[in-house]
Amino acid sequence: MRKTYVLDTNVLLHDPQALTRFQDNAIVIPIEVVEEIDRFKRDPAEKGRNARQVSRLLDALREKGNLADGVPIDEDSGGTLQVVFCRRETLDQLPPELKGGNGDNNILAVALEQLRQGVIGGDKQPVVLVTKDTNLRIKADAVGLIAQDYTTDKVTIADLYPGVCDLPVSAQQMEAIKGEGGLPLAEVQAALEATGLSLQANEGVTLVDVLQPGHTLLARYDAKRGSLVPLQRVQRARLGRISARNREQTFALDLLLDPAIQLLTLVGKAGTGKTLLALAAGLHQVADEHLYDRLLVTRPVISLGKEIGFLPGTLEEKMGPWMQPIVDNLDFLLGRSSEEEGRASSRSGSAGRPAGHRPPRSNWTDLKGMGLLEVEAISYIRGRSIPRQFMVVDEAQNLTPHEVKTIVTRVGEGTKIVLTGDPYQIDNPYVDAESNGLTWLVERFKGQTLAGHVTLVRGERSELAELAANLL
Repeated sequence: MRKTYVLDTNVLLHDPQALTRFQDNAIVIPIEVVEEIDRFKRDPAEKGRNARQVSRLLDALREKGNLADGVPIDEDSGGTLQVVFCRRETLDQLPPELKGGNGDNNILAVALEQLRQGVIGGDKQPVVLVTKDTNLRIKADAVGLIAQDYTTDKVTIADLYPGVCDLPVSAQQMEAIKGEGGLPLAEVQAALEATGLSLQANEGVTLVDVLQPGHTLLARYDAKRGSLVPLQRVQRARLGRISARNREQTFALDLLLDPAIQLLTLVGKAGTGKTLLALAAGLHQVADEHLYDRLLVTRPVISLGKEIGFLPGTLEEKMGPWMQPIVDNLDFLLGRSSEEEGRASSRSGSAGRPAGHRPPRSNWTDLKGMGLLEVEAISYIRGRSIPRQFMVVDEAQNLTPHEVKTIVTRVGEGTKIVLTGDPYQIDNPYVDAESNGLTWLVERFKGQTLAGHVTLVRGERSELAELAANLL
């Protein structure tokens, strides 16, 4: 049944292409939404860019006819768009508490008018108010309207592609994979059908002996060969003090160390090793194997709590506090030996400081000085082309789908990009666990041969950190 959708401003600011995503239904834009779009168009951030894009799209549709009468959105879908004014008589029909002429109440009035017209005309088309504003959905429900969130780009977090699975096979099949370097997928098709699995490209597979469940083998589905292949890169790589502590980390390292995987997403709760593994694999391939020219690290500049104000200094100095988690991980990866620590303590004592005082490490500075490490602010990444670099985007759950698209499209020839994050720790007020750019990217690239994904589930930071992540 054809429906009428009344769109709120926040829907268009979130997705400027929302007008084209309602198929053959009727879209109604209250004039109040157009006014709010106009106020946002001067914003230099993403909301401003989206507002300007919406304005251009509405202007292009205006050339097809009078927006007040309704115009077709495109020839194929059959959907229509209409810009509607708020009628005073409809506004007066709202409850006394909602009769104030603010934006939300005007949008409610337009939706109620659409519902009344549908009933009077005998058409009885369902009218749905679409808004990302929770309180407006509550108000709409209170006055008898159907209200929905905009869910086109949402990914149900419980159904997020994990990137790993278990597959029961025979001992002979496991030996064939180890001895022959691979096993055609056709030979395990019966097991896949019995378990209801459909393997995605580069998915990690734990092969379990059907007769001895304690006997397992880790493999990966190579979609190009159509075979299950054993993991090999993890054993060959020398990552110093870093090694995989569980099967998900093993799958992640295998994908991190494979140059054929150009895009990798690592999702997991705090302490699962997402950033540490990415940095370790990146440094190894930059400094030891010379597969990439440098390690490029970036993360969103979004704070956990209240802002402390503007930071002084150059761009590098301003980025310092935001990059401290990266510095901590590099210190762990490149930490000094106990002998070096002793010499540093002795030198420190002779310089007039207390014996045993440890001077600040210079791993970060040394790597930058050698040209192996670069820090980039996401705000200035638009327009860049980034070739032959190992790129790590940390805390990517705080990015919007549009920002993630902007970052990934900067990747040049020979570059590998790794995005890490925890969808349950989001500080950006404009996204949530189901609408952030990281989970959106996971679902969009699922099954692509040049992309991989692993959801890390076991915390390895410390016993306390793991307990806190599970209980709090």
